[in-house]
Amino acid sequence: MAEQYYAHSKNGEPPECWQLLEDHLSNVAKLAISFAGEFEAGDWGYTAGLWHDLGKYSIEFQKYLTLTGDADANIETKLGRVDHSTAGAQHAFKNLKDQGKLLAYTIAGHHTGLLNGKDNEGSCLSRRLEKSIPSCDACPDWILSLTALKGFPFRVDKKRFCFQFAFFTRMIYSCLVDADFLDTERFMDQEKSRWRQGYPSLEILNAKLQVHMEQLTARSLQTIINSRRADILRQCIDAAKRQPGLFSLTVPTGGGKTISSLAFAIQHALRYNKRRIIYVIPYTSIIEQNASVFRNILGADAVLEHHSNFDPNEEDNRSRLASENWDAPLVVTTNVQFFESLFACRSSQCRKLHRIANSVVILDEAQMLPVPLLKPSLEALRELSLNYRATIVLCTATQPALSTSETFRDGLENVREIIPDPERLYKTFKRVKTLKLPSLSDEELAERLNEHRQVLCIVNTRKHARLLYENIRNREGSFHLSALMCPTHRTEVLDRIRASLANVDICRVISTQLVEAGVDIDFPVVFRSLSGIDSIAQAAGRCNREGKMTQPGQVFIFMPESGLPPGYFRQTAETAELVLRHHQDPLSLETVHAYFEQLYWLKGKALDQYQILADLDEGAKSGNFPFRTVAEKYRIIQDGMVPLIIPWNREAETIIDELRYSNFPAAAARKAQRFTIQIYPQILYSLLSAGAVERFHDQYNVLINSDLYREDLGLCPNDPTFHEIENLII
Repeated sequence: MAEQYYAHSKNGEPPECWQLLEDHLSNVAKLAISFAGEFEAGDWGYTAGLWHDLGKYSIEFQKYLTLTGDADANIETKLGRVDHSTAGAQHAFKNLKDQGKLLAYTIAGHHTGLLNGKDNEGSCLSRRLEKSIPSCDACPDWILSLTALKGFPFRVDKKRFCFQFAFFTRMIYSCLVDADFLDTERFMDQEKSRWRQGYPSLEILNAKLQVHMEQLTARSLQTIINSRRADILRQCIDAAKRQPGLFSLTVPTGGGKTISSLAFAIQHALRYNKRRIIYVIPYTSIIEQNASVFRNILGADAVLEHHSNFDPNEEDNRSRLASENWDAPLVVTTNVQFFESLFACRSSQCRKLHRIANSVVILDEAQMLPVPLLKPSLEALRELSLNYRATIVLCTATQPALSTSETFRDGLENVREIIPDPERLYKTFKRVKTLKLPSLSDEELAERLNEHRQVLCIVNTRKHARLLYENIRNREGSFHLSALMCPTHRTEVLDRIRASLANVDICRVISTQLVEAGVDIDFPVVFRSLSGIDSIAQAAGRCNREGKMTQPGQVFIFMPESGLPPGYFRQTAETAELVLRHHQDPLSLETVHAYFEQLYWLKGKALDQYQILADLDEGAKSGNFPFRTVAEKYRIIQDGMVPLIIPWNREAETIIDELRYSNFPAAAARKAQRFTIQIYPQILYSLLSAGAVERFHDQYNVLINSDLYREDLGLCPNDPTFHEIENLII
């Protein structure tokens, strides 16, 4: 058949597009070998790259391309386009057997995502490997000739091999799809390709950090707290010389762990030739603050900030160009982006994974690892450290009991503490006195808050924050903070709060827990609704933060009269109550450790609540890994929140207009992140039904009824339409 097609081409020679195809396969293979080489699997990456588009050598594909001129013919998911990814998958399985089946997953899914090995869907890998497809015998022999691969680049652990093989397949998939995207981008848009160049080296970042650290050292003589922060910084720099692996950095809130961990990461990366630093933060609400700190020190061009609320449904060339692949020296991202990507199946999520290999990963606020997903999360960290040359730092003020112990046999082994004496450090940084209060009604709590000139009150739900604020809002200096305010709005309110604190003005703040991790505010008095010990410790970190008071700050723990919300908050609060019966100081490391041990022990099998590891174990027995099933199950945010864009200011309105009228809205959607909140689908449905929200491109929701968004509260549905679902706003 190939000869018949040649006869219709000029001079009987192969069509020019076939030479371009051969170049593409070669280029992708070369890129993939360099990516996979970071974890000693270059030959796997090379083979996946070389075979991923074998089906494009079929006469059927070339005829479709010639007749339609479809610029996106390579994206085979639309009706009428020719399947070109199955050919390489079948070739890999036929010639490389079991190893080839792992490659077959990556090749068959390089457009549509990693498939389940076997299910009732016609698109599963088993069906694809049996599928009748057009011949690709026009492919040059040198491309098809490979018949063997080296073994796996890691020691196969009999207890963990199922997870290891699934993880390895996903990493090779990452190498392939990133290489494919980059070579396509280079060919189609050289300007965009060049735009990716020019990140500063880690050596340059280190030089800038040295200047900043000299300034910190000069200030360290001013206060005892600054002196202790300087000590922590020096200890982190000294620890950077230690061999790569797993570390913990246990530093009290206010100890400067953000800069100290960055110093460790850069020094360690330079010493051991690590490629990049990935800083993982639990809350979207504080990621911009930390990224801003890094930019101020290292320069705006050094930091890639990745926490998009949007992922375009339509995969085309432009959305591919827009997807992030973490090719930067410093990446700042969220727990959701980092961990969900490690278990994802879509190419847009998996593309960046190979960049984690041979990197330094700082998990800020490690106690925020999702408890229902703790076991699979720890397995991923273990695998990255053992077999992908990643150094992992568990960085927190309240170190969870994540190491292997008698009560937690599934923990991490050989975790080394960076700080020589964390207990002594905690005593040095102790700046507050904690007191337990009886159950309080909102009216009683409001009276207590009004007794203080400057006070912060943190509660567990958005609804409670709003109701409590209504009790004090008419008083001077009252503020409210919650995730129902868009990020730009919250930033403006925080700036006003900091100014009030600095001027010693009246400042009474009602907030949800979004202020607990990483938000730099300093109150003399803090009230905290009963919660987990880690949350109480984080709240205490907003009290007498700089240690400038002559007396300890005051932290009051209270039980709301209405009780605790169901689910996670109630479980952690009840565990805290149990632990505090035997430990007087809720902020001591001993109390924190006992709390997490109790929490994990009580959870037991619920630490893998969705049976992800069991699914992988079952699938590995036949080589039928449930990649799509696992991706659906591993969701840190299980409640299905949806984004709503708020027209907060003129900039937001300009972005919304761009989003409304653009045929390619992904870029505008990313800019809209700073004006986006997350709400429940039921609330969105009611807002849409009431005509309060407009939807663009069938996925972007914009608030158009400005009466429902208040400057003091954020989104506040006061129309009767919303009264029945008010309890959902937590």
